[in-house]
Amino acid sequence: MTLIKSISGIRGTIGGGAGEGLNPLDIVKFTSAYATLIRKTCKSTSNKIVVGRDARISGEMVKNVVVGTLMGMGWDVVDIDFASTPTTELAVTMEGACGGIILTASHNPKQWNALKLLNEHGEFLNAAEGNEVLRIAEAEDFDYADVDHLGSYRKDLTYNQKHIDSVLALDLVDVEAIKKADFRVAIDCVNSVGGIILPELLERLGVKHVEKLYCEPTGHFAHNPEPLEKNLGDIMNLMKGGKADVAFVVDPDVDRLAMICEDGVMYGEEYTLVTVADYVLKHTPGNTVSNLSSTRALRDVTRKYGMEYNASAVGEVNVVTKMKATNAVIGGEGNGGVIYPASHYGRDALVGIALFLSHLAHEGKKVSELRATYPPYFIAKNRVDLTPEIDVDAILAKVKEIYRNEEINDIDGVKIDFADKWVHLRKSNTEPIIRVYSEASTMEAAEEIGQKIMDVINELAKK
Repeated sequence: MTLIKSISGIRGTIGGGAGEGLNPLDIVKFTSAYATLIRKTCKSTSNKIVVGRDARISGEMVKNVVVGTLMGMGWDVVDIDFASTPTTELAVTMEGACGGIILTASHNPKQWNALKLLNEHGEFLNAAEGNEVLRIAEAEDFDYADVDHLGSYRKDLTYNQKHIDSVLALDLVDVEAIKKADFRVAIDCVNSVGGIILPELLERLGVKHVEKLYCEPTGHFAHNPEPLEKNLGDIMNLMKGGKADVAFVVDPDVDRLAMICEDGVMYGEEYTLVTVADYVLKHTPGNTVSNLSSTRALRDVTRKYGMEYNASAVGEVNVVTKMKATNAVIGGEGNGGVIYPASHYGRDALVGIALFLSHLAHEGKKVSELRATYPPYFIAKNRVDLTPEIDVDAILAKVKEIYRNEEINDIDGVKIDFADKWVHLRKSNTEPIIRVYSEASTMEAAEEIGQKIMDVINELAKK
């Protein structure tokens, strides 16, 4: 059993004793702490908190505990039930609520669940707020409402529709062009909430031919729910049969978007954001942001339009902060996360799909041909396991010194930018390892520079 308490939320496996996993006592404690923080910090007077969930098996149990706790803390709960993460984020602002809780463990397997915590803007709590939730929970520093001040409960199942309406209302979503292109689209929604909202989105976009795979929201994930190539054999085989022009694959909470070309080859989740950014920049001059571990192709595309690219620390809240600071018109993460401020400051696969199909319709190319228009880069992802007594920070400082003549970014670990490749080193917050991500124009070159840096780390660890 595992319970991971971090500034980005509380996640754990279901079952076991108190404190061993994400169990009712733990859910009550952390929900109470969050409710206490929001009471202190929210400027809205609505007294509402939105609760949405993905389709995991434990979702109803977790939701019932969360809802009861919020009501016990005096909050009025708006239960939007089965909803994607971006749907819940939008519901917070549309309701004028003080915050929101999304019950999803994102791409983790079915035994996991989590509380993702939102502020009144429908955005994730920042580090200081996340730490305060952990402090309040640890101290059990909360008071429940008396009987005359308990919160109310309302179920509202209109938000999937409202989310789709908001996507179709975006200036750059060209429904007429998509209809005219008469695309055949396949989807894999891993038996979660994407199976409810994506078919409806595609229908509203004028897509008449949709091949559905794993669209029943049962929470029994048909494969490992992380949308990586090694987990997507079924839909890749479907595409090899020539049944569709493009396939869209989402994770259980629909904030990550992976795509598959018409020939069954992965488009590359790093290139979801790159492609959407190309379309947005073509029509909206402005800056872009992704995190330090994302492909350099976004920088290249941004500079093609004479605009400025900036890198943030890893983590959605960090990307959003940097986007606001630099007035970015598009940003996100290399894991298929598209953040489009014209919609909202959150990763949103629905926005990604609508903008991608608009771009594809305008370009008139096959998906594989469109992919070939972008700079070819390959990322290798490795790790160095260290013993617990080794000072990881000291090793990273030494690596930085060794490569001081290269372009260095140290806002999140150490990123070394060479002329034609890069390596990003980050220490894990939960175990004694250094993650080593490297990118170059071939996978061999990416693996080679990654291995070279790992050899340096191993040598330093021996000293």
